[in-house]
Amino acid sequence: MNKLSKSIAAILSALICCAICAAAVTAQTQRRDSEQTIKIDTTLVSVPVIVSDRQGRYIAGLKASDFTLYEDRVKQTIVFFADTEEPINVALLLDTSKSATLALDDIKKAAKDFVKQLRPQDRAMIVSFDRDVMALCELTSDRKTLERAIGAAQIGERFGTKLRDAVNDVMREEFSAVKGRKTIVLLTDGKDHGSEITEQQLLENAAEADTLIYSVFYNSLPPGLSRDPRANRGGWGIPERGPRMGRRGGIFRPAQRFPDPSQRPDRDRQRQRRAGRAAERNEEAMDFLRRLSEVSAGRYFNSEVANLKQAFGQIVEELRHQYRLGFYPPDHPAGGIHTIKVEVRVEATRPDVVVRSRRSYRVADKPQSE
Repeated sequence: MNKLSKSIAAILSALICCAICAAAVTAQTQRRDSEQTIKIDTTLVSVPVIVSDRQGRYIAGLKASDFTLYEDRVKQTIVFFADTEEPINVALLLDTSKSATLALDDIKKAAKDFVKQLRPQDRAMIVSFDRDVMALCELTSDRKTLERAIGAAQIGERFGTKLRDAVNDVMREEFSAVKGRKTIVLLTDGKDHGSEITEQQLLENAAEADTLIYSVFYNSLPPGLSRDPRANRGGWGIPERGPRMGRRGGIFRPAQRFPDPSQRPDRDRQRQRRAGRAAERNEEAMDFLRRLSEVSAGRYFNSEVANLKQAFGQIVEELRHQYRLGFYPPDHPAGGIHTIKVEVRVEATRPDVVVRSRRSYRVADKPQSE
């Protein structure tokens, strides 16, 4: 009996130990599950950051400790940091509206020059926009496919320029499921006619997205329309000198000539008014493209820059080598927009450092539990 009692006691002790261990494992599992639930419910906010000098040259070699990140002016913990070279995903948006007719050849050439800057691991897609937004080529690393798609771009048959819709569609639809580094290169005269999304809405969406936008402006002011009447001479009017032209059997009436331009005020005033309106539209277009690039942490270029191909090389390099920060935001109500600011320690680099990063983000709706 004594031996039996000892055996029963040993068995009971073993069962109690097992129960305690099982309870500990269950508690640990529940804590782990709880932590995972918090991580799932709180989406990591990704913040691409480009650090350069005043000449636009990328500054490499920074560490996570060199950066400070603020959300709504409150310092946040950086839980993710990457500075490794990564492949890039590019959407080349080509303006094929009627207003860009004179610039289309230059736009296509620039697009081909940009594709040549890409490496085999990079991907690009080609999108044209006029009255319609059309994907001429899906994301691919095949350079021949990209060049054929660029070559196929042509001026639309109907009037319209859905520039804003094209940018928004790429950010919200084409790039929504794409991971990694994403950018839009927008080749356009900057004028919009017919988009559903407003200018302000697009600027807000661009500020919230993790897609950098590089805008290249093309002047669509036709030759002959200039504020300076001397620039129009021989452009759209009647040649000042030339052979007498007529038709056999008909009556030739030479164009009336005025020795002094002041004697033809109506035509010159109309031309100057048209030139003035066109120049104002160009200024508005450039201003919008600058703001669009700025809020997305991209850059604005004028197509008349001395070496656009070299500028494209800089774009590709900074895209490939950009820094990427990540943080888990505080618990905010869904739909709210919150500001982001990134600073770099001056002593970590140079006094002339330029930091470009995502400006804000919108809190996504939490998935409903079944």
